[in-house]
Amino acid sequence: MAQVLLIEDDPAIRGALIRGLTERGHAVDSAAAALPGLESAVTNRPDLVVLDLGLPDLDGATMLRMLRGVSRVPVIVATARDDEAEIVAVLDAGADDYLVKPFSAAQLDARIRAVLRRGGGDTAADTAVVVGGLRVDPRSREASLDGNALDLTPREFTLLHYLAARSGQVVSKRELLTEVWQLPYGGADKTVDVHLSWLRRKLGETAQEPRYLHAVRGVGVRISAPAD
Repeated sequence: MAQVLLIEDDPAIRGALIRGLTERGHAVDSAAAALPGLESAVTNRPDLVVLDLGLPDLDGATMLRMLRGVSRVPVIVATARDDEAEIVAVLDAGADDYLVKPFSAAQLDARIRAVLRRGGGDTAADTAVVVGGLRVDPRSREASLDGNALDLTPREFTLLHYLAARSGQVVSKRELLTEVWQLPYGGADKTVDVHLSWLRRKLGETAQEPRYLHAVRGVGVRISAPAD
């Protein structure tokens, strides 16, 4: 199925998850601390990383930021912390999903499969999306506008790709919070508004004078090519 790197300091949890994921067909490497985990992620290039936040040498959120500086590997954060603001901050820092402890190997396996379906494989989700002069390539995690590379954070890229793949459709903020931020029970619309504002700035437009990102009052946002 997938090559998984599990970064978890609790030996009982680590052992149980290794057994459970191995039984479900995954190949699992593990590390008990952040720095060995970071080295393994860079050296062995796993398909996905499962990252505990409470690590003995570095906080997992710090390790995530370091990892995102050198790799686009999908990351599922495993945490005992259920504070919504902290979860949103971790997702904004580049995590692809999160699970709050305790959880089973079956739950983690389902999340791994879902994240890998979104980010890879021989599916339509692998195909570059073009909207006017905007090109978004999920394989390389690169986006460009009129041939010029866009400097996007991981969350900005995911948001832009989600909208571009639905060009011409109005997407609600609740859908974005569910699908992009992985918050199944919704969250603060302000989170979406802030990221849309940052995206507009990088696309060279404003909410008052949109070119690609069009707000639909009371409904959501639509991405479409500028009119000639």
